[in-house]
Amino acid sequence: MHSDSALRAPTSVGSSASGAARWLVAVDRVLGRCIELVAVTLILLEVVILFSGVVARYVLHVPLVWTDELASILFLWLSMLGAVIALRRGQHMRMTAFIDRVSPHTRLLLEGFALSASMAFLVLFLYPAFEYAYEESYIVTPALEISNAWHAAALPTGIALMILTSATRMAMTASRKQLFTSLGVTLALLAAFWLAQPWLMELGKFNLVIFFVIVVAAGVFSGVPIAFSFALATFGYLTLTTQTPIVVMVGRLNEGMSHLILLAVPLFIFLGALIEMTGMARAMIQFLASCLGRVRGGLSYVLIGAMYLVSGISGSKIADMAAITPVLFPEMEKRGAKKGELVALLSATGAQTETIPPSIVLITIGSVTGVSIAALFTGGILPAVVLGLCLCVVVGWRYRGENMAQVPKVPAREIFRLLMIALPAISLPFVIRAAVVEGVATATEVSTIGVVYSVVLGLVVYRQFDWKRITPILVETATLSGAIMLIIGCATAMAWALTQSGFSSDLAALMAGVPGGGYGFLIISVIAFIILGSILEGIPAIVLFGPLLFPVARALHIHDVHYSIVVIFAMGIGLFAPPFGVGYYGACAISKVDPSEGMRHIWGYVVALLVGLMIVTFVPWISTGFIK
Repeated sequence: MHSDSALRAPTSVGSSASGAARWLVAVDRVLGRCIELVAVTLILLEVVILFSGVVARYVLHVPLVWTDELASILFLWLSMLGAVIALRRGQHMRMTAFIDRVSPHTRLLLEGFALSASMAFLVLFLYPAFEYAYEESYIVTPALEISNAWHAAALPTGIALMILTSATRMAMTASRKQLFTSLGVTLALLAAFWLAQPWLMELGKFNLVIFFVIVVAAGVFSGVPIAFSFALATFGYLTLTTQTPIVVMVGRLNEGMSHLILLAVPLFIFLGALIEMTGMARAMIQFLASCLGRVRGGLSYVLIGAMYLVSGISGSKIADMAAITPVLFPEMEKRGAKKGELVALLSATGAQTETIPPSIVLITIGSVTGVSIAALFTGGILPAVVLGLCLCVVVGWRYRGENMAQVPKVPAREIFRLLMIALPAISLPFVIRAAVVEGVATATEVSTIGVVYSVVLGLVVYRQFDWKRITPILVETATLSGAIMLIIGCATAMAWALTQSGFSSDLAALMAGVPGGGYGFLIISVIAFIILGSILEGIPAIVLFGPLLFPVARALHIHDVHYSIVVIFAMGIGLFAPPFGVGYYGACAISKVDPSEGMRHIWGYVVALLVGLMIVTFVPWISTGFIK
């Protein structure tokens, strides 16, 4: 994942800085800290509220009817405040493959354009957001019986705070000349589009190409965060080519960010950080390593297995990699493994484990398409095994000549001891899956069971719980969640605009005539999502195109779960394969390996993933055979 790190807030000012500049930095720090503390409190409240609902329903048999409603209200506030923190820290998702290759002067101009374009949307969107919150004030919530303004007010509040944050970034930047140039370019483009409105109104559906292809591509490749690129294109299309009030776009954005099931995103991110901090991940990996340590390429097999297990707990690929890398990589390097080979396999396992529950992508695709989360959780397990076996074939070939003479044999007694230590941790993925599949808890609620379970294990079993790390972990959780949820909201609004334009019906008619019927459609979908995954990342690609393509798949009699698994794997391969896949660069950053070192080693694994994907694509039973 790439973020707009160049736009982060300065942490200090020079000795020659004016008193006003020092005052501005101080105010920015205080405001930022206050927002972070509120976001941290909201995450903890969400855990308490949802876990209380599970206990009341299944233990006390006294359901609390207001828990979901309150959790939903707090979730939108958490998402918007998280988006503010992400903007302040420069961690909104964006593509930097192009701007990383330009000259420093050009890069500064593009960074300034990214900031000014984002702020332009926020300023234009602020009044409609207030208007939407005002209209919602007349609606009373069914369970709590309070005004829905408590929910909707999160949107204008978050947007106003992001405007303030952007203005602070601009005021504190040292590159004033480049910033003013970028501001001028942004204002000139806005004026040009506004003046071109009469001409645009006559173009009809060609406006879809102008706004949703050219404008989005220009924004993404110039470094504008993906969420704001989507939002600007949608805002421009609705304002300049339709009579639709922008308050409707606010409603669609709110709808995309308010799905209660998506509350699982921050809670599983938090859970992923907990399993690393409490030593649960280390316990599982040590057990696997003791079993396979003397097998040629054994630690590579351990890496594949560990990613499979840890993915079942955290739901976040970055968290998975961060938990595994410090434990395995040092020992693998001692045995002569090259850093490039290690990061290549790590990146490949990121794509391989995309469908292992409780994957955030699974939860997202279920929320936007209406596919059963329990069915997705069941259907995603075996396909990941198929891709993992394909990776194991490559590992076996590459390490067929490894010398194991110097590797000590682990006694059976020691393996058993490590199993007993790891057993509580290994049990967690199965507890999570069983709770959802058996209906004990929803996909959102089960994350709180995992959090409580991990805290108890860290305190009682593993005796490894650093209280000082909790607040930073929660802040990082809010930051990543805010960035993800803003993308989902903006992509939802964009998908709605595309649907209203008639694009979805045109696409359905086009796809219905694809040669090869259902399998031809699946192949085209694989190619499309590999490309989309490498450019837009997984979640925005799924949110944007899922609602458009799933009706086509159903018309071609393709099972919803099967189609979900195929497109998620395709997206994952694009996400974790160079040169554009940002997941690959995330793996390199976590491993502290130069991306160029992994390029030569990764293609064998990419071919293995593609072979596995073809097997899953043409054998639907792998995805649907165990669904009740």
